[in-house]
Amino acid sequence: MQQADGLHRISFHAMGSPCEVMIDHVSWIEAAQIGQAVFDECQRIESKYSRYRHDSVIGQLHQQSAHWFEVDEETTKLLNFADLMYQLSNQKFDITSGILGTIWRFDGSDRIPSDQQIDAIRAHIGWHKVKWQPVQQRIYLPQGMSLDLGGIGKEYAVDRCADQVEQFTQQAYLINFGGDLRARGPRRSGLAWKIGLEDPDGDSKQSLADDQKAQAHFDLTCGAMATSGDSKRYLIKNGIRYSHILNPLTGYAMQDAPRSVTVYAPTCIEAGMLATLAMLEGRHAKAFLAEQAEGRAWIIV
Repeated sequence: MQQADGLHRISFHAMGSPCEVMIDHVSWIEAAQIGQAVFDECQRIESKYSRYRHDSVIGQLHQQSAHWFEVDEETTKLLNFADLMYQLSNQKFDITSGILGTIWRFDGSDRIPSDQQIDAIRAHIGWHKVKWQPVQQRIYLPQGMSLDLGGIGKEYAVDRCADQVEQFTQQAYLINFGGDLRARGPRRSGLAWKIGLEDPDGDSKQSLADDQKAQAHFDLTCGAMATSGDSKRYLIKNGIRYSHILNPLTGYAMQDAPRSVTVYAPTCIEAGMLATLAMLEGRHAKAFLAEQAEGRAWIIV
C-alpha cells in the first residue's frame, strides 16, 4: 500500500488482471480496512464464479450437467443479466460460448481452427438450449455444454467492491480492475480523477487509469468506464487480424469490429455491457453506440 499527496493506493492481482483501489484522504487504518474489504470481496466473487474451480458455482454446475441445479439470489441476478445481454445482442453475447476458447488460442500466433473444429463445437453453444427458470432459481445445463461468466464478472466485481468502499468512507475513490473503472469524486483538492484512454497498439500493461502514452484523457468525477477491445488477445494470419471477440452464431472472430470501444455509464456492469455489445455489432458498432450510449462512448478503429 502506497501513499502520496493524501492518496492511498492499494494494489493486488485478481481475475487475471492488475487491480488497484485509490482512496483520497483517509487514515492508514481506514485505508487498510478498505483494501482488505475490497480484496476479500474480489476473491469471493472470483472463487464463486470461476470456471477453473471445481468448488465454484460454475464448477459444480458443470459437474451436475443434465440435471436441475439450484442457484442463489446473487447467481440468479447474474444469469438474468446474461439472458438480457443474449436478447439485446441478437444471441451474439452468449455465456455458453466460452467453449470456443478450447480451439481459438489468442496468443499472437497464426493458429486458426479448422471449419470442422468450429462446426463440431458449435453444437455445444446456445443459451437457448439451456433451461433457465429464474422464478424457481434453477438451471438445467445440457450434457457437453458449459457456462462462462467472464464476460460480465470483472465489471460486476468492480461495482460490488465500490459498494464495499462506500460502506467505509464518503471520501473520493477510484477502483481500477484491469482498466474497468468505478469512481466517486471530486478529490479533496477539487480535481477529478484523470483517466487515460488506452492506445490499442501501445504497452499491453497499460490500463485506463494510466496517464502516460494514452490516446486521450478524461476527467472522471463519478460513474464508471469500461473498455472492450483486442489489443491484448488476437491472432494474425496472412496479414489478417482475428479479434478475440468471437461470434457464437458462426464460431468465427467478429469481422470489421473496432480495435477498442470505451463507454461511460453510472455503473461498471452497464458500461461493460454497452462496450461488449458494441464490439459484437462489428462494423455497425458506431451506429449502435450513437443510439445507445448518447455521446458517452469512444471508438478506436
